[in-house]
Amino acid sequence: MSRRARSVLSAVLVGLACLLAPLGLLAAWAKYGIEDSTRYAATTAPLASDAQVRDAIAAAVTDGIMREVHVGTPLEGSVHAFVHDAVRSFTATEAFRTAWDTANLTAHDAVLQALRDDGSSPVTIDLAPATERMKRQLVDEHVPFAGRIPIAHTEITLLQSEDLTKFRKGFRVLEVTGFWMPVAAVVFAVSGMLVSVCRRRAVLATGLGTALGAALLAVAIAVGRRMTLRDLPPGVSQPAAGAVYDALTETLRTAAWVLMALGLTVALVAWLTGVCARRRRASSEPSQAPSEEPTRVRA
Repeated sequence: MSRRARSVLSAVLVGLACLLAPLGLLAAWAKYGIEDSTRYAATTAPLASDAQVRDAIAAAVTDGIMREVHVGTPLEGSVHAFVHDAVRSFTATEAFRTAWDTANLTAHDAVLQALRDDGSSPVTIDLAPATERMKRQLVDEHVPFAGRIPIAHTEITLLQSEDLTKFRKGFRVLEVTGFWMPVAAVVFAVSGMLVSVCRRRAVLATGLGTALGAALLAVAIAVGRRMTLRDLPPGVSQPAAGAVYDALTETLRTAAWVLMALGLTVALVAWLTGVCARRRRASSEPSQAPSEEPTRVRA
């Protein structure tokens, strides 16, 4: 193979590796971080202690209680404040954390089951068990009007039927690429270095390209957060939604920064070794002796 062909092939392989590195990181995060129930539970469990999430839940529950009771206008403000404080204190209990974990895992399992099946029914969960647990706790703590909270089989829709086909295709792609895409990125990178005419230059390009891809992934995560919060339906707490988004993407953000640091480190090492090699070659070259002036011939 000619030197030109090797250079072109190396550039193509290195380019593919740099493209697949952030995509493989994203696929692996979705497969092993979000899809796995144990890791998902470990990720969402700390949100039960997040102040923004607790405030949003306390506000929603308080509004629900106040809709079921009727108090005079002079007492409405004080009753609302008292109920809100009582519900807010409930969010600090072990019972709330248990209910939070149960609701999250129920929703997670329902979505995964629908994505793996071929059904067309919307994905829903029943809030009655969590509502009953919360009502019992509030009644035990003597929260006013807590006994009037209705225990109805209220279902909320997690995924509409028209969205299932779209999400199901993406989910199946992630299941396949979650393992093989990172492997392919490594294989392409190593192959590009091996076939390159100048391996040090290929290593430098791989490091810089990988760092650039990781930086773009970090930017995409930040842009996705802004778009997610912007498109929230009315009444949904943006701080709470932001806390949930940050918790779910924390591992991905960390991995993106680590990948960027690794790429820059590899590129820096390749550049420094090149500089040292050029200096050694320059110092090992014999210095040319000064040319002697021609001897004059006397007449």
